[in-house]
Amino acid sequence: MFLRSTLFVFSTVAALAVAQPAFAQAPQQGPQQPSQATPLPLSGRSGQSGSATAIETPSPGLTSSINTLNTSVQIQGPYQGSVRNGANALTGKLTLRDAIARGLEHNLGTVGLTEAIRQAHGQMRVARGSLLPNLSAALRENVQQTNLQALGVRFNTPIPGFTLPTIVGPFNYFDLRSTLTQKVFDLTALNNYRSARELVQANTAAMHDARDLVAYAVTGAYLQAVAAEGRLTAAHARVDTAAALLKQTQDRKSVGLAAAIDVNRSTIEWQTEQQRVTTLENDLAKQKINLARLIGLPPSNSYELAGELPPSAPVDLSFDRALTQAVENRFDLKAAEAQLRAAKRTKAAATAERLPSLDISADYGAIGTNPAQSHGTFTFVGTLRVPIWNGGKTGGSIEQAEAALAQRRAELEDTRGRIESDVRQALLDLETTRKQMALASNNKRVARETLELTQQRFGAGVTDTVEVVQTQESVATADFDYISSVFSYNLAKATLARAIGNTEVNLERFLALP
Repeated sequence: MFLRSTLFVFSTVAALAVAQPAFAQAPQQGPQQPSQATPLPLSGRSGQSGSATAIETPSPGLTSSINTLNTSVQIQGPYQGSVRNGANALTGKLTLRDAIARGLEHNLGTVGLTEAIRQAHGQMRVARGSLLPNLSAALRENVQQTNLQALGVRFNTPIPGFTLPTIVGPFNYFDLRSTLTQKVFDLTALNNYRSARELVQANTAAMHDARDLVAYAVTGAYLQAVAAEGRLTAAHARVDTAAALLKQTQDRKSVGLAAAIDVNRSTIEWQTEQQRVTTLENDLAKQKINLARLIGLPPSNSYELAGELPPSAPVDLSFDRALTQAVENRFDLKAAEAQLRAAKRTKAAATAERLPSLDISADYGAIGTNPAQSHGTFTFVGTLRVPIWNGGKTGGSIEQAEAALAQRRAELEDTRGRIESDVRQALLDLETTRKQMALASNNKRVARETLELTQQRFGAGVTDTVEVVQTQESVATADFDYISSVFSYNLAKATLARAIGNTEVNLERFLALP
């Protein structure tokens, strides 16, 4: 009889255990998942690719230029666009200094990389969060009634006339609890955070490099617009000269001192100069529209430029000094170095997946049927995780990290080689354009003197319009050569400023900006 009563009590307790949760015990905190290395993309170079480079182009409006080096700026990628702002209206004439400031603020190249820094910083905070304590709190209130018969629980009571109820409850309990988890030792998570921190530095350096590119691109576009305006001004002057020659020829023909063919030659020359004016007006309008697109202005040519930039003093900078400054100042090199450090950290994180890690978790709270009848409970769990075999996933992570690391090393070496190449080419262009400008200036002076002498000879009846027209063409070529050489010389200075880094400051110094 005693044995049957004991079995009955045990079976009742078991039924209640099945019917309701064990609310007398605090919920156990499971172990945290093992950390994994955060993979990097194969290339560390920014996905927002773009460039601003100097290229050689023919002189617009002429095909007989004697210049061997006539450069222009080619802008590609996001640096061609900008974010327009209704509050950035232009008042007065646009100076180069103002154009650079507007470009740095509104050009799409800097805007996009600014957002990339924010994204990288957010990823760093996520990686750091896995190393810091995670604290949470929860309040649970449970009201429950259970049908034991529906759960398949059947009782045969040994006491005649006594029937065990099949409906249990309603009953309730509450649990107010705070939970803490903390990684104590986890080299994978630590190296993930260090890699993310290096990526923030890499993106920050890339943004500064983008600012250098924007300053260079805006300077090149501004110089091109100024050169186009100078060509147009010179072309208007030649139209006036050609019109004066045509009138003089017509007057000489009317008194029988010139033939009709001389009038025709003068007319053709006058019309040719007018055609050049039309072409150069179109070129200037397009150059101003391109400049407006770079700096966030409406894409139109309605604004005015501040005027030409005369050639400033020569730059006294040796190759060794220039290369030293480039290595110290070029932000694309700093970005590549930070990308390499990030790849090394990622490989260390992948390798650390094979090492033990230690986590702790704890909770404390009050549990009971109601707040007045509650009691404090706590749990503390320490987990030492020793990886043994995970199907080769760690080996795959290490292989990916090694591939990214090798690519980062190659990109760093390529960046160093490109910087040296940029410095050498910039110094070569600077010396060549300086000599070219000096020769073009002297050629312009000689061509104008020759035109004056030829016009005097024509007025005295010593020569005909053939010599005058040929001399006028020589003057046109000399004017265009001089304008192009001044532009190329100033652009070579801007290219050197970009090549050695710290572009904004060096542009102001090399070009003597007012």
